[in-house]
Amino acid sequence: MRILVTGAASGLGAALTKAWRERGDDVLATDLGGVSTSPTDQWPLDVTSDDDWAAAYAEVERRWGGLDILVNNAGVAGGGRLDMATLDEWRWITEINLYGVVRGTRTFVPMLKGQRSGHIVNVASLAGLVHPAGMASYNAVKAAVVALTETTGHELAAFGVRASVVCPSYFRTNLLSSMQGADTALAGVIAQLVESSSLTADDIAAAVIEGVDRGDELIVPDQPARDAWALKQHDRAAYDAVMRAQAAKLVNTVG
Repeated sequence: MRILVTGAASGLGAALTKAWRERGDDVLATDLGGVSTSPTDQWPLDVTSDDDWAAAYAEVERRWGGLDILVNNAGVAGGGRLDMATLDEWRWITEINLYGVVRGTRTFVPMLKGQRSGHIVNVASLAGLVHPAGMASYNAVKAAVVALTETTGHELAAFGVRASVVCPSYFRTNLLSSMQGADTALAGVIAQLVESSSLTADDIAAAVIEGVDRGDELIVPDQPARDAWALKQHDRAAYDAVMRAQAAKLVNTVG
């Protein structure tokens, strides 16, 4: 398989790159400023740059003449309570987490349609399905990625192209190193949730690859995420009660 992964320098992107390469797939690992996963395969890609995406397309065409899987994984952490998150924070997270996926998709759709095959894998989050308080901007962009992926799958099915969206819950990663925002107290709460998780990027990567191999359109790769999504689907009153109890804890949080 010929695979391009964004955000591959660390976290889930690095874990996916490693797992695919170990089974013999060809992976172009990309990241802002290049990646360190392989000294012979460093490709810089800023997902907010049209020029970088055009260069990545040209490199894929030069190397392989086509692409089997595009993984739009690059993203940043953000959020904040409604009256604390600034519009600049909203613009920042939207430009990377949503428009980065849009740019990647727009760049490679002509190639995938032309070859009448391929698979677009967009990494969203459980936050795209389940929407806790204090995370409006992050929830909104990840929900948009879920919607974009579903639309992509419908639109490209006639061309033999599939689309999958990945929605994990908290797992141990360095994503929080990218977190920005005025609501520093909320950032501390999220950091605790990440650090207390028993899940690793390798755990999530293994489940993602299994889902991609099956052709799953929605990949919810861990049990905590599956439990939360099932609660929302099957017992909305209980789900709302849990979400509002969590929201109430933020009322007296200073930050």
